[in-house]
Amino acid sequence: MRYIILVVLCAINLSASAQWWRGDFKSHKRLPVIPQVKHNPINRWATAATFSKAKIKTVPLQRSAYNLEVSERSVMKTAQHNMRFREYALASYDFSELAQLYVLENRLSEAKWYYLQSILLSKNKNDNPHTINSLVNLAMVKADLGDLVQAQQDLAEARELAFTTGRADDVKLIDKKVKFVQSNKVWLPKSELRYAEAIDSVTKSK
Repeated sequence: MRYIILVVLCAINLSASAQWWRGDFKSHKRLPVIPQVKHNPINRWATAATFSKAKIKTVPLQRSAYNLEVSERSVMKTAQHNMRFREYALASYDFSELAQLYVLENRLSEAKWYYLQSILLSKNKNDNPHTINSLVNLAMVKADLGDLVQAQQDLAEARELAFTTGRADDVKLIDKKVKFVQSNKVWLPKSELRYAEAIDSVTKSK
């Protein structure tokens, strides 16, 4: 009896195996092969770096009284902070930046004052390049104001400092500025125009 049962079980097993390999069972039906995705040459971990290096088109801000005023407040706040904590080297650059903003606004008297403060601080810190640059810019402001003699004195001081510190390129640049100021053809109309504007404003106020 045992042998009969064993033969029946073997027959059932063989029939099931044959159905399996023929794919007769719906639950084990073969699915179509999924197509492989082509390899992407871009490393997914490097995508952030790739996008960060992408060129971004920046639209330059138009120069306006509002933009200059915002910049002035920002630089003034930084300068006050640096002066408060005695960061005089940084404050010197802040004063120069303020002076440049005032030049753009044609507020030359204020630009002159801040260049002077910048020079005092940079001299104390022995920042010769910044001192030379500020002296040259101060000279140009004084020339715009009509103070040609003082402008030439500032240029002479800048040239001497550049020469003694071995800054040959600065010496050449200052020599060009000296010749430019000595021409007197550019500066006189500006000073006369400002004088005329001042007289006109006083007349209107009366």
